[in-house]
Amino acid sequence: MREPQGGPGVPAAFVRAILAAYMRRGLDGRPALLRAGIAPEDIASHDPARQVALGSFEALSSHAMRELDDEALGWFSRRLPWGSYGMLLRASLTAPTLDVALRRWCRHHGLLTEDVSLTPRIEAGDCVVSLRERAPLGVSREFGLVSLLRNLHGVACWLIDSRIPLTGTEFPFPAPPHAEAYGRMFPGPITLDAPETLIRFDAGYMRLPIVRDDAALRHLLGRPIGLMARQYRQDRLLSQRIIRLIAANGSADTPEMAARLNISVRSLQRHLREEGTSLIALRSEARRKRAEDLLGRSDLPLKRVARLVGYGDEASFGRAFRGWTGRTPAEFRRSVIQPPGRG
Repeated sequence: MREPQGGPGVPAAFVRAILAAYMRRGLDGRPALLRAGIAPEDIASHDPARQVALGSFEALSSHAMRELDDEALGWFSRRLPWGSYGMLLRASLTAPTLDVALRRWCRHHGLLTEDVSLTPRIEAGDCVVSLRERAPLGVSREFGLVSLLRNLHGVACWLIDSRIPLTGTEFPFPAPPHAEAYGRMFPGPITLDAPETLIRFDAGYMRLPIVRDDAALRHLLGRPIGLMARQYRQDRLLSQRIIRLIAANGSADTPEMAARLNISVRSLQRHLREEGTSLIALRSEARRKRAEDLLGRSDLPLKRVARLVGYGDEASFGRAFRGWTGRTPAEFRRSVIQPPGRG
């Protein structure tokens, strides 16, 4: 796919969807194109490789939201006046955790439009937010569904100030000619022609606290709200995710772990540096947690626990465990197993 000079772009089909919103209002969208630095001939072709620069697209969408007084850009049967999504965010700021905030945001979104409904649920260790179409979305269907999931993901990331990796994104329509661009908008596995529209991510993020306040919201609303741009380089649960992967699948070198996480080796190394840790340290942490679990929940001989945790003999395991906890494995076991007849 060709990319505009200066980096990755946005499918021209999404620009045409914004122009369609202008047409439905009886307005000419070409001045908005020119104001955003997009030449009409750049989006006239239905070439699936045709893209526009990300910055130009974001400028166009921000201008169109104000000019049309519709933050949904024609997705729904009624307009979402300018400030609607800011209102939803403000109502979520007082939530203690992302779980409460996201459920509140989805519920309040239903007050803005009845054309779609958003429902979070926990499923097999993931948070799944499904989008149900309750009315035909017409020619803006693809652009609307893509933008809504992008908005939802962005809201979740912003509220906890963390990059939230997606473990799955699904759309109920066949692959469009520009499907390659979806990989940049939704990192992780993507399924098209699926039974429903949804995103999924590790449910652990739902327990993180909301760290934004009204001042942060005013700063956010003071600049154009991006539909397609990615933000938040830091992943606040990356270390925990790596520990769980090691516990479930065994140790792995850096390239293999990066592949499991659906990120590049460079991104993995950068994230670990930002967290002040390393893959070696996380392997050790995974071993510690595994050892504590086995010692606390089983009566396996210490030699067997040592082998299960990855040590060749009981002595080396004992030295490592004492370094982790300050206690021997036997002392730790006695401290967590309640003697009979007590309590």
